[in-house]
Amino acid sequence: MILVIGSGIAGLAAALGAVQADPKVTVAVLAKDGVEHTNTWLAQGGIAAVVPGLAAPGDTVQAHAADTLAAGAGMADAEAVRVMCAAAGGQILQLLRLGAPFDRGPAGAPALGREAAHSARRILHVNGDATGAGIAAAMLRAVAAEPRITVLEPAVVTGLLQEQGRIAGVRLFRRGRAGSLSADAVILAAGGAGALYAHTTNPDSATGDGVALAVRAGAAVRDLEFFQFHPTSLDVPGNPLISEAVRGEGAVLRTAAGRRFLTEVHPDAELAPRDVVSRAVSAYLQDSGETRVWLDATGIVADRGPGYLARRFPKLDALARSHGWDWERDPLPVVPAAHYWMGGAATDLWGRTTVPGLYAAGECAGTGVHGANRLASNSLLEGLVFGARAGSAAAEDCRTGMFPAAAGTPDPDTTTAHPSGPPAGGAGEESATPAFSRAALQELMSTHAGILRSGRGLSTAAACVARWQRERPAAATDRRTAEDTNLLTCAGQLLAAAVRRTESVGAHHRTDSQADARADGRPLHPIP
Repeated sequence: MILVIGSGIAGLAAALGAVQADPKVTVAVLAKDGVEHTNTWLAQGGIAAVVPGLAAPGDTVQAHAADTLAAGAGMADAEAVRVMCAAAGGQILQLLRLGAPFDRGPAGAPALGREAAHSARRILHVNGDATGAGIAAAMLRAVAAEPRITVLEPAVVTGLLQEQGRIAGVRLFRRGRAGSLSADAVILAAGGAGALYAHTTNPDSATGDGVALAVRAGAAVRDLEFFQFHPTSLDVPGNPLISEAVRGEGAVLRTAAGRRFLTEVHPDAELAPRDVVSRAVSAYLQDSGETRVWLDATGIVADRGPGYLARRFPKLDALARSHGWDWERDPLPVVPAAHYWMGGAATDLWGRTTVPGLYAAGECAGTGVHGANRLASNSLLEGLVFGARAGSAAAEDCRTGMFPAAAGTPDPDTTTAHPSGPPAGGAGEESATPAFSRAALQELMSTHAGILRSGRGLSTAAACVARWQRERPAAATDRRTAEDTNLLTCAGQLLAAAVRRTESVGAHHRTDSQADARADGRPLHPIP
């Protein structure tokens, strides 16, 4: 039996990959909430791929890989990027066979869009801005038709069972009761940790479960300092995402006074890599004292005519109008929001972690494909490609009874049950630490470990998290306490990694980096 923790694109791909690899294997997918309550289901922008026979003229797998490496700010793993981009076309063809309803152009082939930092039009969409849901629905139909795959929902996994150094199952809460399930292998596909921050595009259930489970099992992690903030979430409760594809179609960002400022920051302006755009917006808000900027799509209407936004982005059009905005006439208020964690449990090219019998795929995995900054529309692709590979590898390892682990030795500082940065200070510092609550954690992380960071702020946050961890109960008693423990584990991991990386790179921007400080010691922000 293979247990897959998570029902997003990586988990579904892993389940299908496992049963395709071995006709005798059985799989149980553990869904924390309903199968539709995932980041995959919310994904709007699309999935990037160079599809044989369907690619834009002149586009190549090599160009996709080059764009991915460039966006990763020199930190991405070139071989992992090559594997992902090379497999993309075949995976899209498989999704088409499963009935994924990709949008079509006039000739009947899948329509291709362009997004930030891509050198060609290679983004496929479903119903304009419902790509994740369209892909997941097709995959769920395939899962439902496969008798060897069972979906258990809701199921909240609280720990991994190990025997003689190898994964043997999970501890979990299901229907209000604690229990356990045995397994020959476990695949982590539990998504991200947007709930670490006050503003996030993720659902409330994105509490870093996969990374926290891996850490407590002793698995190595990587790239946890790199958390991507999407520059355009609607400034309303819940911070729903305004897809990058809107800027790809020509929308621009403006100040409250109507000034377009990204042209003074980067040659690609609104289509610059996400870390550049998010940092510029954050710096502008910090320096101006304003609380939001404005996404202006009225130029698209001028070029394409009335009604185009509703046809191209039906869900976003409904969203805007539900909050009282007519975005054909007026700009939308937006703020940066935590969106995607580039790091995770370190894996090889087949999803194997450093713990035998434990695999990881999707956002909770550290495959190395994103480096310091994820290229737009590569997240669904990563989950699809490496989820399938992890499922195949787990099935093969179960068949042979051999469970090789990924190369690498876990860093002791990042594998303890309560990892943190520097310990808390003296009595005065401890007395100033607020009592733990999820809101307090989100405020702490947003202030000190958000888009703009400093060594002092990171250390302050690490000390606070360390104290909160010491005060936590020894074992989770319900879903909420399990999630809070996971969030604190992830916060400690992220902060420790961010403290260690003293230079600025990609999504990790240290305002106290020597390269990023003015002569007067004030931070140098990428705004005019």
